[in-house]
Amino acid sequence: MVKKVVKKKKKSFASRGSGAAHVDSGKRPIQAPKLPGCMDSCPAGNQVRRFVTTLAQAEKFGKTQDQALEEAWHIYTETSPFPAVCGRICPHPCESGCNRIELDGAVGVNKIERTIGDYGLEKGLTFKKLTEEKRLEKIAVVGAGPAGLTCAYQLTRMGYSVTVFEATEKPGGMLLWGIPRYRLPEDILDREIQRILDFGVELKCNTRIGTDIPLDDLRRDYQAVFLSIGAHKGKLLGVEGEDAENVLSGVEFLNRIHHGETIDVGDNVIVVGGGDTAIDAARICRRLGATTSIVYRRTINEMPAIDEEIEEAQKEGIKLEYLAAPAGFVKENNRITNMKCIRMELGEPDESGRRRPVPIDGSEFEIPATTVIAAISQEPDFTGFESLIDGRDWFKIDDHGALLKEEGIYAGGDAVNLALASTAIGQGRGAAIAIDFKLRGLEPPIPGDLPAITTKRLRMDWYPKADRLEAESLAIEERLAQMFAEVNKGLTPEQAVQEAKRCMSCGYCFGCEECWILCQEQAVIKPRVKGEAFMFDINKCNGCDKCMEVCPCGYIDLI
Repeated sequence: MVKKVVKKKKKSFASRGSGAAHVDSGKRPIQAPKLPGCMDSCPAGNQVRRFVTTLAQAEKFGKTQDQALEEAWHIYTETSPFPAVCGRICPHPCESGCNRIELDGAVGVNKIERTIGDYGLEKGLTFKKLTEEKRLEKIAVVGAGPAGLTCAYQLTRMGYSVTVFEATEKPGGMLLWGIPRYRLPEDILDREIQRILDFGVELKCNTRIGTDIPLDDLRRDYQAVFLSIGAHKGKLLGVEGEDAENVLSGVEFLNRIHHGETIDVGDNVIVVGGGDTAIDAARICRRLGATTSIVYRRTINEMPAIDEEIEEAQKEGIKLEYLAAPAGFVKENNRITNMKCIRMELGEPDESGRRRPVPIDGSEFEIPATTVIAAISQEPDFTGFESLIDGRDWFKIDDHGALLKEEGIYAGGDAVNLALASTAIGQGRGAAIAIDFKLRGLEPPIPGDLPAITTKRLRMDWYPKADRLEAESLAIEERLAQMFAEVNKGLTPEQAVQEAKRCMSCGYCFGCEECWILCQEQAVIKPRVKGEAFMFDINKCNGCDKCMEVCPCGYIDLI
């Protein structure tokens, strides 16, 4: 099918350029890389197109599958040390930005990411340093979550000595205490963190900065401080009667479960909220044997939780009570027996852009409850950091992660804003780069501003349709019988390569040879080294624009 399409284009353009009627436009082709939607949408700043096309083009460039997977792992870990973790828990905004959605579905970047990460763990791959130079400056990182560990990792790559101070007994932050093991097995997280420690990062657990050690001590002993204290305090509902013993915050519930505590939730659990914490808490309660309902004040379209997790929750028998909000409780002996609710309707959009829920008069109803879990939000514990809070904001930072209130202090992660783990990873890396430049007496770099490429610049008809590969998942009865059995399975390396071949390499040359084949003036130069981009001999070019028009990936511009 591909050959037929290319053949038609050849005839069309050859006949167009063969006559004497051609007039030189005065424009000439240039290599013009562009920003693909996958990379534009990745908060971590991962080189998505590079690691995916490395797998896709392996055979073409004479690489074995193992060579391609190892190369892809090293590309990935330039920006993030957590491929196996993020390949399991990231809601993959990169896929929402994928141009292939308009053809036959986004490339399964997240599943490819997981395969690369698991390969790295299986083969014991190790990180590469950017320099063998050993810097004299010391950096302190407060908090061993994704932002803090990423910052420490990147600074270690640059040659700095980094010490991470963690308040709890084990590193991981919300990756450890907030995400269920059926989504992120503890050994996967442990192994990716251990690799960071083996790389040279020093870790001190059970050390709470702000109480055990004053922040001023760190400022005195270290040349820069990065704060990534997380947001481990859950918020309750603000409804009278919620001080009952069987009302918990989502964060507290997950934390206690992950510390091995047995919690008797009874047989009727209500979870209030629509985010990932609400879904996670509800699914754990199902595994504890409870009938579980989620009460959410908007509709499924506004739920901020990961779509796949919502679908899995429904498969597991969790009832979703939309357009409803808690209004009070019925109590007996300091325990909730029923939760009073009121129906809602959606009004005008609020500051978040979502339509505001408005109570409907006279629509009250009750739901029986043996436990109520409030998973509406969470916040940091700022004990010892009060002076750094900026007005009503939490830690307020500039575009490079530097705290606005205090020079020499940087921040990232949930203590700046509640967001994705990939956002925290991006903030940690950005701060590490800014710290490095600051200590070298340089201005932090301004990110490159490549133009984004959309389907308007792609030849979508050039790419053959190919169904997206989906991984298998554990049967419902098996997952409910095992609290921490991993639900979603990954792709095999062979499947990951097959899925990677669906990538259209938006905005970057992938060696299709279309421009070289169709240029009658022989102005297109085929590279001698496979994998390099095609170049142009401007002296031979007659400005016909064929090369730009036939380029499937939109890499060529005329100026």
